[in-house]
Amino acid sequence: MSVIAIEGMEFFSYHGHFEEEKVIGTRFVIDLYIETSTEKAEESDNLKDTINYQEVYLLVKEEMKTPSHLLEHIARRILTAIRKRFAKIESIDIKLHKMNPPLGGQIESVSITLSE
Repeated sequence: MSVIAIEGMEFFSYHGHFEEEKVIGTRFVIDLYIETSTEKAEESDNLKDTINYQEVYLLVKEEMKTPSHLLEHIARRILTAIRKRFAKIESIDIKLHKMNPPLGGQIESVSITLSE
């Protein structure tokens, strides 16, 4: 088994519980870790034999366009979309950071990590 890491994907989106978050928007950072067999690709050097990183990125980008109230909901939607597209995934972890959340103080980020 191998772990494919796609880290530091940045998006500007309009997710959040508070109305101002839905208007102003904020920056989000996503890290994904996908466990899968890469043995075939290691030998073939062919993209069709592994997880296409660009396809994963585009799935994440599409899910980030749909506003949600909670980070948990966004992360679950992303995991579901990736799993639906790539059946050969053994496990997947996502860490979704909301940068500079409006919590009444200076906070770099809040995040949720989901694994399946």
